[in-house]
Amino acid sequence: MPGVTVKDVETHKFVVALADYLKQSGKIEQPKWVDTVKTATFKELSPYDQDWFYVRCAAAARHIYVRAPVGVGSMRKIFGGKKRRGCAPNHSHIGSASVARAVLKQLDSIGITEAHANGGRVISSEGRRDLDRIAGQVVESAQ
Repeated sequence: MPGVTVKDVETHKFVVALADYLKQSGKIEQPKWVDTVKTATFKELSPYDQDWFYVRCAAAARHIYVRAPVGVGSMRKIFGGKKRRGCAPNHSHIGSASVARAVLKQLDSIGITEAHANGGRVISSEGRRDLDRIAGQVVESAQ
């Protein structure tokens, strides 16, 4: 469908479709620690979903598409949350830097992102083309 971009598609549907594409393509290799790691210090357990790394890569790619440039520090803020402190009030905490770094490295390795001159990552031209193509497929499947 011509003229459809990532911004025109519902976020959840796009992230699920991109995660499926990344998993089926076989280009992204999950780190060895994917089944045991927590995604942030404020989490109690590791994710239940076996494919959480693909979903994280897809969500990061969409975020970089919408709001670039993005580095490890801003990825930690994006995937942060509230730390429950018992009787004390909740405080916000940031996500894991090693997970954010691994996601950005994988997106760089498959050509979706590239380094920005002032630091961080931006969507490459071929990455933009691929993401817009998947957004078009999501719109077509919804019709």
